[in-house]
Amino acid sequence: MRRQPSMLYLRPFMPLIVGLSLGFTLCLVCLPLLEEGCTSEGSVDQVARLRKPNSVQESSQDVLQNYNDDDFEPRIITNPKPVKSGGKQPFRARYISTELGIREKLVVGVLTSRESLDTVAVALNKTLAHYIHKLLYFTGTRNVKAPGGMYVVTHGDDRPVWEMAQTIRYINDHFHKDYDWTYLVTDNTYVQGDRVTNIFDHISMNRDVYMGKRAAFTDMDGYYCKIGHGVVLSHSVMSALQRHLDGCMETILDLQPDEWLGRCLHDVMGISCVEEFEGIDYNTYEFSSATDPDNEDSQEFQKAHTVHPIVEPTDFYRLHRRFAHIELDLAYSEIENIKAQIKNLSHKTPEGEAGLTWPIGINPPFKPQSRFDVLSWDYFTETHLYTCPDGAPKCELHGIDKMDVDDIIGTSIQRLNDKYKKQGLTFDHVRLLNGYRRFDPTRGMEYELDLLVGETGPDNLRDVVTKRVKLLRPLSQVEIIPMPYVTETTRLYVILPVTVHDREQVAKFLDSYAQVVLDIHENSMLTVVFIYDPLDAQNIQEEDVFGMLKSMITYYERKYPNAKIPWISIKTDVPTQLKIMDIISKKHPVDALFLLVTVTDELTIEFLNRCRMNTIAGWQAFFPIHFAQYSPELVYDTKPYPATVEFGREFGHFDVHAFDEACFYNSDYMTTRTELQKQRKENEDVSETYNLYEMFLKHSNLHVFRAVEPDLRQRYMPRTCNPHLSEDLYHSCLVSQSEGLASKEQLAKLIFEHDNEIKSQSENVVKS
Repeated sequence: MRRQPSMLYLRPFMPLIVGLSLGFTLCLVCLPLLEEGCTSEGSVDQVARLRKPNSVQESSQDVLQNYNDDDFEPRIITNPKPVKSGGKQPFRARYISTELGIREKLVVGVLTSRESLDTVAVALNKTLAHYIHKLLYFTGTRNVKAPGGMYVVTHGDDRPVWEMAQTIRYINDHFHKDYDWTYLVTDNTYVQGDRVTNIFDHISMNRDVYMGKRAAFTDMDGYYCKIGHGVVLSHSVMSALQRHLDGCMETILDLQPDEWLGRCLHDVMGISCVEEFEGIDYNTYEFSSATDPDNEDSQEFQKAHTVHPIVEPTDFYRLHRRFAHIELDLAYSEIENIKAQIKNLSHKTPEGEAGLTWPIGINPPFKPQSRFDVLSWDYFTETHLYTCPDGAPKCELHGIDKMDVDDIIGTSIQRLNDKYKKQGLTFDHVRLLNGYRRFDPTRGMEYELDLLVGETGPDNLRDVVTKRVKLLRPLSQVEIIPMPYVTETTRLYVILPVTVHDREQVAKFLDSYAQVVLDIHENSMLTVVFIYDPLDAQNIQEEDVFGMLKSMITYYERKYPNAKIPWISIKTDVPTQLKIMDIISKKHPVDALFLLVTVTDELTIEFLNRCRMNTIAGWQAFFPIHFAQYSPELVYDTKPYPATVEFGREFGHFDVHAFDEACFYNSDYMTTRTELQKQRKENEDVSETYNLYEMFLKHSNLHVFRAVEPDLRQRYMPRTCNPHLSEDLYHSCLVSQSEGLASKEQLAKLIFEHDNEIKSQSENVVKS
């Protein structure tokens, strides 16, 4: 009898089947509810924040619609339409700080008078100005003559309260948007600038801060800050004063200016003067005729931010010297404490105490990654250096190098005496046996000295011993030097001297110049200087050696109607940079920016812009070090040679002995050229003795900036050295000529191959 299938086989799967069915049913029932509003308002806002980070608020339905889109794929706009702004161009600030709303830290206002402006105010300015970015002097007297380097504002009313109010109004009108803090003080107060500026690095400028030396009101509760010891006002307090200044002047005028200010802030904002805020104390010191700054050691004096009142200008300088010594001692003490902490914690590091670097706290020595990165040591004695800039084996120490050697020898003797003082030993310098130094980019200048010194013991017996000392002159903190504003839109006057030997290279230069400048309408103008020797100048009517080049210039002027390429002819048998620029300078504006080039240069827009940015009128001249190509016949094995200069160690080198290119302003050239001629005899011709680099370096107050320029490359051309030049210029030309053939490795290889070829030829002759 056949058995029917039993339900027992289905029982294990029944819960699974029921669960799946129930799940699908609940999903179908709940889905319409979610679409119609089951989502809470908070979840909608959350979706909006996650999916649409816009400044425009969207409705909940739009957010849910975007939330339900498949995959949330972004739309890529390939051709965006510009947003209309009412016909006005959007404002873009010149500096990032302006666009981001970043303000300066502190503006200081000093209340002064006609009588003290030339006395104590000048002393205050000399001791405080180098700490403060914006320092202003306010007086109620008109027609006062401001001393040099001081910014003086006159109000025209010398009533004390009126002068204080106008000072606050002026600072709010002119500097409120640019500065976070305001500091008011009188001119008979010495201000320790470093400590005062340190206050504002630890307090939020959004708080209502009214800080100084407190004095109690006579008729009500509260305190005001005495202006003689300085008053600190935050940005929010200055904003409140700006809104209520007129009201305060109408109600309370018969008071001292500092008490008037305190009552105004008490009535307007309900705040009083404080001497401590957020853990920062404001300390002051009362000065008297009995106070001796050189011998004052009280804690109140050493911690003071201001010292008041000062009557004599000399007391400002005495106080400044005293506080400078106090700050120096504090700095040395802090350095020693940090060294001790580093030493105590060194055993917890993986390397232990063996990982401590010398000196403690200074970066460890540079570790070369390959043999090309090894830092070399320079050997020197007290009189000579054996690693000379011009490649000579020995040169005399002079200038800053001599001062450097004398300084480290003196420091070594001093440190030896300090180290062995407790043992009763003293040392004096006898002679430097050996000296070594090298520059470590991670640490600074390192020295190792073998000193022959005289050692005097406790029994006054003197002996001569040898001591080896190691010294380090560490790199100091990097400072940002303020520089005048320059722009890449300045018109550039390119000067191209051409001699008879350069004629074959002019066509390549003009073609390169047209591609870089003329095709893109770059703001530059080329002037060609044709240099005739006396013989060619006499035959110019019969045969012009530059006739073909002049026709070529005419061709480019016709091809580019908006471009003009003027040319000038001069006659000389010794063409030098000064002779050329003496003529060019007179034919151009005083504010012209010159770029002197050669016919073998390959210009790029990057180099032209760097010429503009690195040259500053009245401040800096730029002498780039070009990348000079080696002789293609010695470098390349096969022809044709590359049309442009390839950049690499095997293709060329930076020629430090050549000063062919220069960027400078005409005004700086005229000033320096006049100064050079004044220092020489009246009829002496210095144009053959100096080049532009030496003239600017020795006879001008400009910064002479010289650096390698990878985007300025010079094609190879045999250099012709004129024997009529000065000895230094002629020697530099010969060195540049010899080093410009090929690298030492390439020349050695050629010599080796040439010797093998001669040897093989001689062997063949013997066999035949």
